[in-house]
Amino acid sequence: MADIVDIAVTAESFKTLVAAVQAAGLVETLKSPGPFTVFAPNDDAFAKLPAGTIQTLLQNIPQLTRILKYHVVPGKLLKADLAELGTLNSVEGSPIKINSSDAFEVKNATVLAADIEADNGVIHVIDTVILPG
Repeated sequence: MADIVDIAVTAESFKTLVAAVQAAGLVETLKSPGPFTVFAPNDDAFAKLPAGTIQTLLQNIPQLTRILKYHVVPGKLLKADLAELGTLNSVEGSPIKINSSDAFEVKNATVLAADIEADNGVIHVIDTVILPG
């Protein structure tokens, strides 16, 4: 099995996320033993951001890092675990609301694919970039 970063790199639908993680210097962290739960926005999610947002974030590494850390939770939490929690705290420190009543949602994002297991955690693919605060 591969780690979270290797899975994202080979998946082909996370080019923007991988570039952002590299720019923020978080590759080694996400390759560490963890475990981590990552809510991974796909390329379409990043494409929904207003024009210029990604370039602005790539020039503001502290803000980019904060947003990326908001997509990561300590521990390996599968969909069934998340459904029981309701809210959890991100590595960034802000809470993330989980809604599993109808669709499986994380804050304002719908989970497109859940429980992609990695050596050091689990990935849940989301359709929207979520923001702290």
